[in-house]
Order: sequence, then C-alpha cells, then structure tokens
Amino acid sequence: MRSPDETDLAILRLLLEDARRPYNDIATQVDVSAPTVSDRVNRMSELDIIERFTIDLDQSCFTDGVDLLIDLELRATSVDGLTEALVAVDGIEHVFTTTDARVLAIGSLRSERVGPALLEALDAEQIESYRVHLLQARARDPSITAGPLTLNCDTCADTVGEDGVTVSLDDTLHHFCDESCQKLFEERNLTAPSS
Repeated sequence: MRSPDETDLAILRLLLEDARRPYNDIATQVDVSAPTVSDRVNRMSELDIIERFTIDLDQSCFTDGVDLLIDLELRATSVDGLTEALVAVDGIEHVFTTTDARVLAIGSLRSERVGPALLEALDAEQIESYRVHLLQARARDPSITAGPLTLNCDTCADTVGEDGVTVSLDDTLHHFCDESCQKLFEERNLTAPSS
C-alpha cells in the first residue's frame, strides 16, 4: 500500500478550497496529470480519507426558521442512533455527540418547532433537558493540520507503511500494518461468541 504523500496533501488542500475544482486545474497546480489526480482522489476515497463531497446550503433560503444551536442533555449514556434520528429532522443540518451524553444540533427551525421536532426524533424519556440558542454568526474553515498524512494501524496504532493492508470488515474500513496485525484484529474483534 502506498502511503499518502505531499501530492495527496496538495490535492486535498485544493479540494478543500473548492471541491468542484476541475481535475485538470488541480493537475496543473500539483504538477501531475489529470488522470493521476483522479486516481489519487479515488484512492483517498477508498481509504476513507475523503469521506464525501458535499455542498453547504444557506438554510434560510428554504425555511422561515432562524439559525439555532440546540443543546440536549440526555438521560441515557448511550447516544447510539440518536445522531441519525436528529439529522433526519427537517431543518437540522449538523449533529454532534459528546462523551458525557450531550448532543448538540445546528439547524434552521422556527423556535416553536424545536420541542415537537425533538419529540418526533427522540423518545421523551431520553431527554433530560434542552436549551435553544440563537446563532448570531457561523464560520467554517475546513483545513488540514500540519504534519504528514498517515494511516494508523487499527491493531497496534503504528503508521501503516508499504506493507499495509486495508480491508472492509463488518462494513467498516480498517487499516493494518501488515497481515499479522489484520489477523490479530480479526481474532480479537470478529471471533464468533461461544455457545
């Protein structure tokens, strides 16, 4: 497996500036061919370095709601499935979960619609309390932090190098240093329960 390199980082930086940038424009700026850019983008997508291409919408163009931050405190410590349930609510764009059973959601809703929307998405017994904050402004600046772009082994956390293996197990992509780390991971995590 070829590790991501400086050319991959340069391609990612250009895509972060404009995900619709043509590959031939990227190729000119990073001094490779357009097919090479396409191959590298496809490879980074397969490795889950690039998760998706998306657009940002101004929700105020589609709703008469206002931009809100919803801060939910849950009774349950598990938030499994809650993220998907909340993001499915019309007007909610982003949902974040924390390790202390809190859920933060950002969206554009009429304030009187927040309570009913939460009750549509969640069981009322899951909600300890919630607060709604009007957002004054938003800023977003996706960027790549300094340093090398590396994949870490899911078994030992070492950097995955040339002998690395990437496989999909239980619909999740995993990266390993080599086949021995892959085998160890599978033995630890995918062993069938004894009967």
